[in-house]
Amino acid sequence: MPTIFVPALPRLAVEVLGNGPLCLFLHGIGGNRSNWSAQLPAFAANGFAAAASDARGYGDSGDYPGPFAFTDFVDDLARALDHFGVERTHLVGLSMGGRVALAFALAHPARVGALVLADTHGGFGDLTAAQRADYVQARREPLLAGKTPAQIAPGVVERLVGPEASDEARAALLASVSALRAESYLKAIEATVTQDRVGDLSALACPVHFIVGEHDRLTTPEIVRRLAAQLPGSEVTAIPGAGHVSNLEAPDAFNRIALGFLGRHRDRADKVAFG
Repeated sequence: MPTIFVPALPRLAVEVLGNGPLCLFLHGIGGNRSNWSAQLPAFAANGFAAAASDARGYGDSGDYPGPFAFTDFVDDLARALDHFGVERTHLVGLSMGGRVALAFALAHPARVGALVLADTHGGFGDLTAAQRADYVQARREPLLAGKTPAQIAPGVVERLVGPEASDEARAALLASVSALRAESYLKAIEATVTQDRVGDLSALACPVHFIVGEHDRLTTPEIVRRLAAQLPGSEVTAIPGAGHVSNLEAPDAFNRIALGFLGRHRDRADKVAFG
């Protein structure tokens, strides 16, 4: 699949495929655009222009100096849409990517056609104190103590996947966590754990569908249902057997759910021809 680079600093790498209404995929804090390798071909085959981006400091996107604010992800997303000449897109976000999608939709409501939010909470205020402490202990503390992302990756993977995760799903997640750049990852962790709330979700004006793994221990089905309750008319689907990375663990089910939802709202996004 071809990769487009959005210029300026930091440069953003976006993998693209297909023609039709644009659907942009946003990875989680321990991921990169490769985590959507099972989604892009499926969406392109169903008449969408599918694009998966590496966030700044991830994958083939550029690094950046100085501190990081969560709104930088939002600004980068706007920059990518401007580069594609697109006013409005569908967004599919996993975990942190889902919170980026929510923040973008709140900041730029006219630019979002529909949202698919996978294993996403509304800010770390949604988690218990024990969940927040476990999150930090498994990720930030080992890195600050001198371990590399590759060294912490196996433990992170086991905390995220469900009991039925395939060897392929585990390997894909292990590879993306191992490929993290420690400095950028630490900046993202700091920004994300201090974000108690993405914003006032009642201000969202677009259709929303929540997807959650049945065995997600971080963003539990209960957390997701409480979040959806703040959005009358939103939809929720739990994927049996999956954990926190439902698109990797159950790609066929994930694609069926997301395509079914976005297919009903297809015309709410601008068309792009990636080929």
